[in-house]
Amino acid sequence: MGNMQNMMRQAQKLQKQMEEAQKELNASTFEGVSAQNLVKVTFTGERKMTDISIDPAAIDPDDPDTLADLVLEAVNDGLGKIDTTTQQKMGRYTKGFGM
Repeated sequence: MGNMQNMMRQAQKLQKQMEEAQKELNASTFEGVSAQNLVKVTFTGERKMTDISIDPAAIDPDDPDTLADLVLEAVNDGLGKIDTTTQQKMGRYTKGFGM
């Protein structure tokens, strides 16, 4: 019976650590950038974009596709950083659980 109580305590401790890691991640900010830093975006750890900055040099009325590509590049860079950090922080808790 003591072994079961010990396992429950360990599970509760692990759950609390996971919740703290998730709170820390959610409170973090992540910046994604495009080539030559022409477009910068900022995200929360909850994957919400909070800011976008576009260098005037990236704005060419005759070539909107390039600006669209730069925005996509910056957004994907920021989201990739969130994914990497999430895996680093949360991966240690999910190893061996098939998640």
